[in-house]
Amino acid sequence: MTNSAPSRETATGPDVILSVRGLTTVFDTPAGTVRAVDGVGFDIHAGRTLGIVGESGSGKSVTSLSIMGLLDPPGRIAGGEIRFRDRDLVRLPEDEMCALRGRALGLVFQDPMSALNPVQRVGRQVAEAILAHERLPAAAVRARVIDLFRGVGIPDPERRFEDYPHNLSGGMRQRVTIAMAMANRPDLLILDEPTTALDVTIQAQILDLVRGLTETTVLLITHDIGVVREMCDEVIVMYAGRVMEHGTTAAVTGAPRHPYTAGLLASIPTAAVRGHRLAAIGGTVPSPFAMPPGCPFAPRCPKATARCDRRPPTFEATPGHRVACWLEDDREASA
Repeated sequence: MTNSAPSRETATGPDVILSVRGLTTVFDTPAGTVRAVDGVGFDIHAGRTLGIVGESGSGKSVTSLSIMGLLDPPGRIAGGEIRFRDRDLVRLPEDEMCALRGRALGLVFQDPMSALNPVQRVGRQVAEAILAHERLPAAAVRARVIDLFRGVGIPDPERRFEDYPHNLSGGMRQRVTIAMAMANRPDLLILDEPTTALDVTIQAQILDLVRGLTETTVLLITHDIGVVREMCDEVIVMYAGRVMEHGTTAAVTGAPRHPYTAGLLASIPTAAVRGHRLAAIGGTVPSPFAMPPGCPFAPRCPKATARCDRRPPTFEATPGHRVACWLEDDREASA
């Protein structure tokens, strides 16, 4: 049985913070129009963490920029709906969108090295995020920033308030960007590759910090499905701008139904494969100017058939576990 987007009752439930339906984001280039995000849909429920995982070029970061209204030309949203609470962000005037950014919607960019202004003290940068939405005395703002620094694990926060980004390690800079995103207690926090370019020890510390945000609704974007398995309640697997698989983390990582998901999981280094070559998905992500006519993963898929030349519908493998793969049709037929 094919499965369309969740019902409107589900999409507008009282605990749904963000509901995305049919999101299509394109880039108009001299060589043609590229679909970076192609009909993506999902819900994020209050207090839960949703992960979006996939290789570079799968559309993860473009999805987050679309939600935040931060696409620059030639990028544009060509279709779909992004409903935050009761407001459609796609059609929201820019001044109203600016009022939401940094207050109700927080974003941590993937590169802490470039996300901060190199010639401004980090405390002042976080203070600006607060003053953009509130009028407070300077002493009150400073006190809040220091509390935020302390909350994200920055040692000696009073002194670090006066530091420039170059005075801080990569892990400390990432903590500053998280403090900035949390400065106005947003309803939704988007983390775009928060552990990129950090060593494994610092990665673990940052993930522990995110895990501690128990009352915050989080959209976590990463290329590491192992991180998703640790951190997320639900997971979306994206490839070439499309959703390949979507369900609870336990269902998707415990019993993957799409060959691409299975390939990602097989590539995770574990003690069981120590001393052996890691599994890898053969081939490369297709060029956005030469997408296959059907399933975009078909040229790399070990289970592809002639039927994969047609775009697969989305099947509901089990309640809440959706898969865009013709193999699911075979499983239903043989059940």
